[in-house]
Amino acid sequence: MSQSKVSRIENGRLLPSVVDVDRILRALGVDQATSAELLALARVANAEYQDIRASVRRGLHHRQRELAALEADAREMRHFLPALITGLLQTPEYMRAAMDTPVEPAAGDTATAIALKLERQAVLYDKSKRFEFLLTESALRWQLCEPSVMAVQLDRLVSLSLLPNIRIGVLPLSTQIADGPYHAFVIYDDHIVTIELFTGQLALRDPKDIDHYHALASFFGSYALWDEAARIFITKVADCSRNSR
Repeated sequence: MSQSKVSRIENGRLLPSVVDVDRILRALGVDQATSAELLALARVANAEYQDIRASVRRGLHHRQRELAALEADAREMRHFLPALITGLLQTPEYMRAAMDTPVEPAAGDTATAIALKLERQAVLYDKSKRFEFLLTESALRWQLCEPSVMAVQLDRLVSLSLLPNIRIGVLPLSTQIADGPYHAFVIYDDHIVTIELFTGQLALRDPKDIDHYHALASFFGSYALWDEAARIFITKVADCSRNSR
């Protein structure tokens, strides 16, 4: 391990991975009990889980403020969306449907949470930031709402894709890809990756994990339709929704 890396860890400029901590402990000959305790702390520091039930109890608006803080600090954000459209791109109607799910729907402060989620969308117009949204065709076609609402939602994707700091890509189902879209994730610069689960959210800070998710985003992105090709594809799916009424 280089002296510069050790210095960055000592000065709090770099979060050491579990592997880094293990190597340092071995080099220093730290006893087994202390090593186990410090390694456990390193795992917690590098992988934080937020329970959705705890978020509901605390108030969903707090979660929206946390996301706004992540977006304010980041310069480049890469979203991978295999199943649903993310909050930054949602219309109010789609947003309500996404929160009012039949299995343990969010309760209490959904109106406040929706207002804050819509407020967060202002960050999309900050030209100092770069956004990449990669959706699968399944995410576009999943009928979370009525067809007319889905058509408006897809039209919004097309409109946002015209902004100079936003790229929206689509992975068609007809494309053969040698890996599976296991879950949604967002990469904030080289700082943190968040992973969406049914029951909460996982946050990863280990640099090796962040590099891995950057590689995944680039891999899937290499098979995607972008720019005008993506807009044409999304418009066709929106037209299918309109014609299904």
